[in-house]
Amino acid sequence: MNGLGAELWQAVVVCFAAVFTNNILLTTFLGMCPFTSVSREVRTAAGLGGAVVFVMTFTCLLNWMAYHWILVPLGLEFFRFILFIIIIAAFVQVVEMILDRFSPRLYQNLGIFLPLITVNCAILGASLFMVIREYSLIVTIGYGFGSGLGWLLAILAMAGIRQRFNESRVPAGLQGPGITLIIAGLMALAFIGFTGVLS
Repeated sequence: MNGLGAELWQAVVVCFAAVFTNNILLTTFLGMCPFTSVSREVRTAAGLGGAVVFVMTFTCLLNWMAYHWILVPLGLEFFRFILFIIIIAAFVQVVEMILDRFSPRLYQNLGIFLPLITVNCAILGASLFMVIREYSLIVTIGYGFGSGLGWLLAILAMAGIRQRFNESRVPAGLQGPGITLIIAGLMALAFIGFTGVLS
């Protein structure tokens, strides 16, 4: 396999791992606040998850370019935290305007949680992980997309389960955050079961 082919295969493997075995939500517990708050309804969870996939993929790409093409040549790597947050905040504003224009109902349903994507630690965490793990540009795209997709799958699964719980009798002591965190733990164990599928 040549250099480009090997890099593409690595991007696929990293993407698969980011969705399942290294799911940024279920293994590092980044982005738990919107995960527990917006997972009451499948439609809203799908909207927020789609926005996270979009934002995470493109901010990882933009942050990789800013880091390797601007900060590293200038010796300003320590500046990455501030620059990454600025890029993420600007990109989220674009997504917010697009949703407000083309999907007002989803925009209203997401409410305060849409601007909170800016401070969603999963978005910033993905950008920092791609620097720490020294991913190439292609692998970074796969990682950003896979991390967003993994977050989407996790919140969709949680929303579906919580909707079913509305029809069930949950013991009073476990209602709310208690049963939600227990389910998140069981989901993390299930996702880790995919370890070793690709290598």
